[in-house]
Amino acid sequence: MKCAMLVSAIMAVSMLATGSSVAQGTAQSITTSQVDVVQLASGYRASKVVGAAVYDEDRKRIGTVDDLVVSPKDSVTYIILSVGGFLGMGTHLVAVPFSTIEISDKQMLLRGGTKDSLKALPEFKYASP
Repeated sequence: MKCAMLVSAIMAVSMLATGSSVAQGTAQSITTSQVDVVQLASGYRASKVVGAAVYDEDRKRIGTVDDLVVSPKDSVTYIILSVGGFLGMGTHLVAVPFSTIEISDKQMLLRGGTKDSLKALPEFKYASP
């Protein structure tokens, strides 16, 4: 948790910097943008999303959010869902774009998703460090 806060603080300071900087010998331009902090504050915190149950349209539990991953290529956020299994054994991890999740009545819904359709997706595996 402290590491995540430190990384967030470093990123925030970097975003606030203006002008040019040199990293690895390559000149880079850093620009800032205005953020609506009131709107952002009503967003979804990763610490609250991870561990949340995900339901289908019939409000049947189809999985649990295991993690959030931001694609390095296009900065799209994916939810890593844990499907099936019992107490962490035999679970099947799948990646679903965060944009496909609908939040309704403080529940995460995956419209058109079922346990079987999620289990049929290719298994997500974390890259080795």
